[in-house]
Amino acid sequence: MCADIIDGNTIASKIRAELRIRAQALAAQDIQPGLAVILVGDDPASCIYVRNKAKACKESGIHSEVYNFPGETPQDVVLEHIQTLNANPKIHGILVQLPLPPHFESRRIIAAISVEKDVDGFHPCNVGALVTGHALFYPCTPYGVMMMLKEHSVLIEGQHAVVVGRSNIVGKPMSLMLLENGATVTICTSKTRDLAMYTQTADILVVATGKPCMITADMVKTGATVIDVGINRTATGSLCGDVDFATVKEKAGLITPVPGGVGPMTITMLMSNTIEAAERAIHANAF
Repeated sequence: MCADIIDGNTIASKIRAELRIRAQALAAQDIQPGLAVILVGDDPASCIYVRNKAKACKESGIHSEVYNFPGETPQDVVLEHIQTLNANPKIHGILVQLPLPPHFESRRIIAAISVEKDVDGFHPCNVGALVTGHALFYPCTPYGVMMMLKEHSVLIEGQHAVVVGRSNIVGKPMSLMLLENGATVTICTSKTRDLAMYTQTADILVVATGKPCMITADMVKTGATVIDVGINRTATGSLCGDVDFATVKEKAGLITPVPGGVGPMTITMLMSNTIEAAERAIHANAF
């Protein structure tokens, strides 16, 4: 068999078209969703991500502001700027691009963002609320994965989902969101002993470890849905995921490619969270 490809670009385009309609509805009420992005330093990958986010904002009808701070900027300066953005009614979402320079406390920076403007879904209150299934905002990458599964009508309830990776950005929230939707969830890491023993039983396999091509065909159940969140650069400069796509696609039922899989969905769900924040702000101001 050969897996059907879950095309993240196609799904993202469909969702962004819907987001533009929602943005137009807000514009009719003289409201333009606003996203502020804070970038500290000049990390090349971070700069590319921020440019992509700004482009996506423009396409979705979202006003974006990018604040670039030199890498040596004191942490308190950034914290003060976050407080200014928290109080700005024209800014509905605030995102601090990670990673931050070593002298920053990432947890303190993220916690300074207003929960109502935490469109990345990383604030401790939003992360904690995932346990009860009532987070204001879902972290963008797991949220994107859930939308991909929904688009392809993948059954989640009663299925065995294996998540390989335990990061606060993907692995942990992904596990909680699958659990909330009725899956039986097993959480593994790249260091799990006999990892294949778990992955071979997965109806839904989500991999986010940053280990190139670590999941091979012999580790995958026939017909499984395989979601590859990893993105790695090879010695030749090409991109690959955490899943050996060439071999696994011959065994899986559904699979995401790298690039063109989860990546486009992450930015799309950031746009979705920002528009949702603007819609909530209108509702809150009505009372």
